[in-house]
Amino acid sequence: MTRVRVGRQPAASAAWLLPATCLVLGGFVLLAAWLGGHLAIGLIGLGIMAAFGLFVAAAGRSETVRGLRGDGRDERFAQIDLRATAVSGLALITAVIVAFLVEVARGHSGAPYTWLGALAGLTYIVAVACLRWRG
Repeated sequence: MTRVRVGRQPAASAAWLLPATCLVLGGFVLLAAWLGGHLAIGLIGLGIMAAFGLFVAAAGRSETVRGLRGDGRDERFAQIDLRATAVSGLALITAVIVAFLVEVARGHSGAPYTWLGALAGLTYIVAVACLRWRG
């Protein structure tokens, strides 16, 4: 008797989506840096993105890497992803606030950190309101 596996089968292309995206983004980093007159920085950025993409492609059996790629997602990993996103958002908002305070203490306007902080705050308020209204 042949066993039939029931459920969602991961597509083979899903395993290569993140590495390919890394290369494309690395190409954009290279192009932007090159246009700005910083070819060496662009090459370093492309190298970092390509190395990360290669790591993700090579670590195919790792549950963590499969979750990051998207071909190993389940409800548990969706919750891990949600929490990790919240932690990274908190770290970024904290960095924006600290950078704003440093710039103001130096006698500058605090820009562009004022806009980034305002965007984060407004996004949070709208998200809370929408999620509260929805559920």
